[in-house]
Amino acid sequence: MRSDEFYMHRALDQAHLAFAAGEVPVGAVVVAPDGEVLAAAYNTPVAGCDPSAHAEILALRRAGEKARNYRLDGCTLFVTLEPCMMCAGAMVHARIARLVYAAPEPRTGMVESKANLLAQPWFNHQVAVTGGVLKAPSKQLLKAFFADRRSD
Repeated sequence: MRSDEFYMHRALDQAHLAFAAGEVPVGAVVVAPDGEVLAAAYNTPVAGCDPSAHAEILALRRAGEKARNYRLDGCTLFVTLEPCMMCAGAMVHARIARLVYAAPEPRTGMVESKANLLAQPWFNHQVAVTGGVLKAPSKQLLKAFFADRRSD
């Protein structure tokens, strides 16, 4: 299997597509246990008028469709920003084995910043977490996006 950085670069490619579309630049990819990229997505809540259209949710949906199963046992989710509560919950329901994220989200991050939701003992599934993979380029992209928005 390839490195975490390899797959995070694929997620960053998706984040750049979100940026170009005027969406908050967050990208995600779901990787099967054998290293195959099952799905990739980026944020589209503005374009889709859908508050649930986060990159993670869209990638999980597409991976489930490709796998023909809503359980994504053994899969890893790579995302450029620490997930929110909704996305963390979806990972537990999908049985994602591992989450790898780039930048922390100090205001709404529910994996390490505001809470450690994935480590709660009441869940019947635990997700392993690795944070900070390609943190700098992800943060730079987010800063550029919001600086651009403020200058308008």
